[in-house]
Formats: sequence, structure tokens, C-alpha cells
Amino acid sequence: MKRICFLVDSIFTYGGVQRVTAVIAKELAKEFDVTIITFDSPTLQDTTLYNLDDAAIHYRFFQYPAVGKIRNIFCKAYSGFYLKFQLQSQWASRYYGHSSFPKPLRQALTQELLQGGYDTIVGVHAPLAARLATMKPKLHGVRCIGWIHNSFEALFGPTSLYIGPARQRHYVYQFRKLDATILLCNHDAAVYKAYDTALKPTVIYNPLTLIPWKPSTGTSRRFLAVGRFSHLHKGFDLLIEAFHLFSKKNSEWVLDIVGEGPEEELYRKKISDYGLEERILIHPFTNHIQQYYSEAQVYVLSSRWEGFGLVLVEAMAHGLPVVSSDLPTSLEIMGTFGIYFRNGNVEELADRLLEATKIDWHDKSKEAFQIAQRFSLARTIEQWRKILQ
Repeated sequence: MKRICFLVDSIFTYGGVQRVTAVIAKELAKEFDVTIITFDSPTLQDTTLYNLDDAAIHYRFFQYPAVGKIRNIFCKAYSGFYLKFQLQSQWASRYYGHSSFPKPLRQALTQELLQGGYDTIVGVHAPLAARLATMKPKLHGVRCIGWIHNSFEALFGPTSLYIGPARQRHYVYQFRKLDATILLCNHDAAVYKAYDTALKPTVIYNPLTLIPWKPSTGTSRRFLAVGRFSHLHKGFDLLIEAFHLFSKKNSEWVLDIVGEGPEEELYRKKISDYGLEERILIHPFTNHIQQYYSEAQVYVLSSRWEGFGLVLVEAMAHGLPVVSSDLPTSLEIMGTFGIYFRNGNVEELADRLLEATKIDWHDKSKEAFQIAQRFSLARTIEQWRKILQ
């Protein structure tokens, strides 16, 4: 039986990447020996989260050792030099890979990966994919795959919060070393190839990761948005502003936002400032998110960027029409089905919210179910199976 390892920042916390990783790992564990190595604290282990206890998955908890003071000074000095002068050559990138990931850290993680005897290791998210590429020569023929969950624009765009301009070429050089790079949509694959013709990514859509509950009846007059409250990403600040404008023309509809994160107090203050506490309700993450989809009438994706936008598929699987920013991944998933607004445009979002209250809901709901069926877990696992074999 082939041994597969998923190397993740976290698996025992709430998040879209954690959930889809759990679902894929559980399904693959039916025919592969699957291990998840996580940087979570062992005290966080809860295999009831994402129903991980349904599968025979091994878990290992890893923490980096400390780096000596002198080595740390030299590593930071070269890393700072590389970033300041934005060196673009491959040899400079190789040294940056070692300075930004010092030898004691590389050795410790490499040893952890080697002792598992894995046939394939999947680095989940761009930073761990890049580090996996740096370690690859020491992994003695183990197949190394990068699974990139953020969009190209989020990682390499001019306003990227993840990778500054000085590190973008470095990441591409690292991705070249991997045996495969998995992206979440065809748009990103095309842009990556245009950015660097040496990259040959594989596209695997994320699947529907939950079993739909009862379908929406389309009568609740409730908008729904789901996601982590991180800076800028999900655009909940835009959504609250837009709903404020919408509320001046509509006094009936309510907005439910399900999520947690560092921006929560900012959102609550904005809601309070507008006097909308009775109409914009914030709810914590739950393992039973299906109930919120079933009780909603329209889903809203206000994100500034998305690698895939799995919530769109989840919403449509419950029969919900969708208002979405015009992200490439949203257009790829939904085509003409979506009710789109220009990314970041609050006034347009407010107009689309109003438009969504007047649509032929039942026709939209039928189309939503049809689109969601394209993202079956069986289809996604077949693609994973091929790349792992």
C-alpha cells in the first residue's frame, strides 16, 4: 500500500483549507496509508472535527527547533539582502531558500518526513510547497507535490499580502522543482504558464466537502456569507458597507455572517455604527454549517480573492442563488449563473443584493443544483488517484 503524507500548517482548526484537506485525506485513506503532519499543538487534536475519526489516518505533530543566534544573524542578513535588491536569478533564489529556511529547521523537518517512509508528500499551501521543494534533494526520491490553495492574484498580484515582489520569482523557482503542482482552477493554470513556461501545473477542483442538508425553500429573506474573518480576504467589510446601502431601500432582508477571526470586533463595530445589529448577525463557525445554507435564500461571496471558492458549491448544493464578486474562479465555477459585481465595488454589491431579492428564485435554484453536481467527491478523488499512482 502506498504511503501518502499531507504536510499542513493546521488540521485541527476551522478553515476551508483544513476542511477540504480532511475530506480528501479521509477518502484517500480507503486505499492508501495516509498520514497528516501538522504544526498544530497536540493539545488541539480533535478527530471529531471534520469527522476525521471516520478514517484510519495517522497524525504526527511537528515543531521546529530553535536556531542558534549566530546562524540566525547570517541567515537574516542574506534574506534581507535578497529581498532588498529583489534578486531574480535561480542561484540567488536557491540561497534564499536556505537562508529563509535555516539548516536546523530543514534537517529537523526532513528527518521527520524521512522516517515515515512515504511514497508521496503533499505540501499544502504555497509556503509549505516551497519548503518541500527546498528539502526535495534530501528526501531521496520521494515524490513531492505542491497543493496551492490561493489564487495566482493573491500570491503574485501587485497588492499581494502573502508574497512580496522580491519573493515571487523565488516561489516560481521552487515550484519548478516539485514533481507536480496542483492548482484549483484553469484560469490560474493559464496565468502560471504565461508567467513561467517551465511550470506545468495540474488542475484539480475542490469537491463538495459536505453532505447537503434539506434544500432551501427560498422564503426566508436571508442572505448568507461564510468564511474566516481575516484581513481583507473575504471582503466582509465591503459586504457590511453594501448591506448598509441596501438597507435604505429594503427593510425586510437579514444578513447572516458565519465565521471567526481577528477582524470580528471591527465588523461588530461597523454593524453597531450603522445601527444594524438586528439585521446583520454574526455567528461562530459550526460543524453543522448545512443548517445555515438550508435557512438562507441567497448566498453572497464578497471576497477580494479566492483560490477556489468552495462555499459557492456548498451554497448551490442547497439550491441557493449566488451574488459574487467577479473573480476568475467564480466565473469559472458558475458561468452565467452568478449575479456578479465588480470586485471591491460596494455600490454595485448593494445593487446586486437588491436585484437578488427580485429574481425568479425557483429557476435559479434548479440551475444551482445542476452546477453543484459537477463538483462531486468521486470525480475529484479519481484525479487525485491518478496523480498519486
